[in-house]
Amino acid sequence: MISGTTMLIAHLGVPTESFRAPLIYNPWFESKGIDARVVPMGCEAEDYAAFLPLLFRLRNIRGALVTMPHKVATVALLDKANPAVLMSGSCNAVKKDADGRLVGDMFDGEGFVRGMRRKGRDVAGSRALVVGSGGVGSGIAASLAQAGVAEIGLFDTRERVADELAERLRRHCPGLGIRTGSNDPAGWDVVVNATPLGMNAGDPMPVDVARIDPAAFVGEVVMKQAETPFLAAARARGCMTQIGADMLFEQIPAYLEFFGFPAATSDELRAISRLTY
Repeated sequence: MISGTTMLIAHLGVPTESFRAPLIYNPWFESKGIDARVVPMGCEAEDYAAFLPLLFRLRNIRGALVTMPHKVATVALLDKANPAVLMSGSCNAVKKDADGRLVGDMFDGEGFVRGMRRKGRDVAGSRALVVGSGGVGSGIAASLAQAGVAEIGLFDTRERVADELAERLRRHCPGLGIRTGSNDPAGWDVVVNATPLGMNAGDPMPVDVARIDPAAFVGEVVMKQAETPFLAAARARGCMTQIGADMLFEQIPAYLEFFGFPAATSDELRAISRLTY
């Protein structure tokens, strides 16, 4: 139920048809008797810079979840960026603080790493290839670096974007080994598809799956379906895999804390979720 007292959390991005977060947040708010709702808002890229500041002039706005294609663009619109934003160069959560400043944070990477650990995979000392250096890929790369990977590979079809991410990681993590320019998954302990490939039928694979080590951990960010063809192929090779929704469930507790709501666990969220495919 939405009323005149309901606090809104905007879910910003396009296309909204792929959004899954409202199916987790809103049942949880309802179960806890919290008068707040996540509302998808399909803001086009060309309107975003003007729209975000106006959004936070609403009296009943609590915050915003930011997704494709706005994560990188959000950084320039903030008054204060938390460390994960500075390292990754992208942002997926925004709120207004007591002084009226727009404050941003990034939780994609934290969700991905938490998901790996829940499955019993240690991040520290491993070698990770992240394919896609946009908003979500940069967040995952930053969190893997903070979690202690020994080496990270960055690939994006836009070479400049991958190189800029590599430079930010070098500044913040001077001991980290970094390679760019190749999406060959051979020899990597962790392989992450952080591109949109897999959202549409007939999309090519983000990497040559036949070259992934069967002992590798393979993760995905696409949430349009429970298991993408990429993950199915990796699982057929014997790899441990992580679906896009796992990352979402693991990062939502951090989001809730950021927005000032009561604590929740990923298990609690899974139990009440209405997420279907």
